[in-house]
Amino acid sequence: MGGFSNQTMSKATERIDERLAAWLKQQRVFFVATAPLAENGHVNCSPKGGDSFRILDPLTVAYRDLTGSGAETIAHLRENGRIVIMFCALDGPPVIARLHGRGEVVTPDHDDFVSLTAHFPPNPGTRAIIRVRITRVSESCGYGVPFFDYRGERESLDKWAQAQGAAKLEEYRQTKNVRSIDGLPALD
Repeated sequence: MGGFSNQTMSKATERIDERLAAWLKQQRVFFVATAPLAENGHVNCSPKGGDSFRILDPLTVAYRDLTGSGAETIAHLRENGRIVIMFCALDGPPVIARLHGRGEVVTPDHDDFVSLTAHFPPNPGTRAIIRVRITRVSESCGYGVPFFDYRGERESLDKWAQAQGAAKLEEYRQTKNVRSIDGLPALD
């Protein structure tokens, strides 16, 4: 990727510049980390992939949140809003980028849901859009990250969501996604 050097780098800014935006758009996987306020609460880190990340402007990003077995990120964001999204190069120059910010859960009953989902391809498993207002962007070397070859997207989650249909997805969310593992409220 042009603009990244193979020298050790570490820098922090307040926004996503054009160079970083171009690099972020090429990445196929990212990780989302959140934590509750309770010191004995569980820190959560979730991998994300597919066509699920968007840069809305230099200070705002969003990703599509799909139905899953838990709702830790949603619960933590509703409690305190803290979030970091990390990308690491699995090919090309060794780079790690972290986007720190304040996250908001945008569910289907939110006024902005329709306009935000328009940024993504349709997916029946979408339960929310996570919108993040960036407060800090940091880049560092990814010398410790090994190379990985991309073979393709997994279709299992999308096929599962399609097979469930809207009613069964809602029932599943009410069973699995109402509270975090620490008992915090997640989805209504």
